[in-house]
Amino acid sequence: MLNFISFGSGSCGNCYYIYTEAYGILIDIGIGIRKLKKYFHDYGLDVKDVRYVLVTHDHADHVKAVGSFSNGFNVPVYATKEVHEGIRSNYCVRKKIDAANIRIIEKGKDVSLDDFTVTAFYVPHDSRDNIGFKIKYGDINFCIMTDIGHVTDEMAMAISEADYLVIEANHDEEMLRTGPYSDYLKKRVSGGSGHLSNRLCAQYLVNNATGRLSHVWLCHLSQENNHPELARKTVELELSNSGKADIAALKIDVLKRNSPSGVYIIK
Repeated sequence: MLNFISFGSGSCGNCYYIYTEAYGILIDIGIGIRKLKKYFHDYGLDVKDVRYVLVTHDHADHVKAVGSFSNGFNVPVYATKEVHEGIRSNYCVRKKIDAANIRIIEKGKDVSLDDFTVTAFYVPHDSRDNIGFKIKYGDINFCIMTDIGHVTDEMAMAISEADYLVIEANHDEEMLRTGPYSDYLKKRVSGGSGHLSNRLCAQYLVNNATGRLSHVWLCHLSQENNHPELARKTVELELSNSGKADIAALKIDVLKRNSPSGVYIIK
């Protein structure tokens, strides 16, 4: 059986877990180790079953505890060379990853992690480097892309190949426009290297999702410029108006910003 949990999805900390009965892979560790241990305990899981860590980019809300976790449990961390350099230079990461646990992943090249095959792809965002992951387990394609300025052709292809997809729906455009952010920050968030709006997320799904996609999780929602039900309804309305029956029937869930999602059984 393959399962998925989000332990946090927002600017306060991001962490996702995909796992079998035997072991699993953490994607980003932007929440504290004590909190992560508690979540594992609450769900009857063992942190010692984490065999690998994948990192999307070097912003603190995705990596602040990655060194502590990797060193404490002797778990290798897979990221691009640039992301690893960013982690080393990020003052928010107090404990740096031991050299023995650093693994370099190259975009576009498959990496075998026991029963999983992981492929990284470029995602536009204003970090030193930013990647999404295609994670294949048997005949299941699980895809995650967060902190997205816009969707590239390669990302569109990843959406079309996915059976399960985690994708950013960061902000409502009107809430951002009229909200408290400075003009500079509004431009940064809405720019091509910033974050994806609810509307654009929905449009990219309509344009690229295929009949094989069965479940979408909306991630990295802004606390100031979005609301879970607004994100869900915006996406579901676009899908229902697409004229495509399989797209309109997509299951949409919104991941919580500061608490676990509960367990989703994928296979």
